[in-house]
Amino acid sequence: MSIDLSVPELAQVLFTTPLQESDDPSPGEIRAAIDSSLGAGCAACVAYVAQEAGDHPEAYVARMVWALNAVAKALTA
Repeated sequence: MSIDLSVPELAQVLFTTPLQESDDPSPGEIRAAIDSSLGAGCAACVAYVAQEAGDHPEAYVARMVWALNAVAKALTA
């Protein structure tokens, strides 16, 4: 996982992956999903996150909180 990015930036990348909180992904799975997205060129990640925030604000908040917490945990594991 790229440690050149901040937790909020990495959370935005995680937000765009297929991983779900209900999957209870391990720190390794979270790091792998982020690495995969970054490797695929996640240039549209920020735009996707913004679109989801506008289209589904009620779901966005819960998913972003999960993503922030999951990334913080994955970085310390």
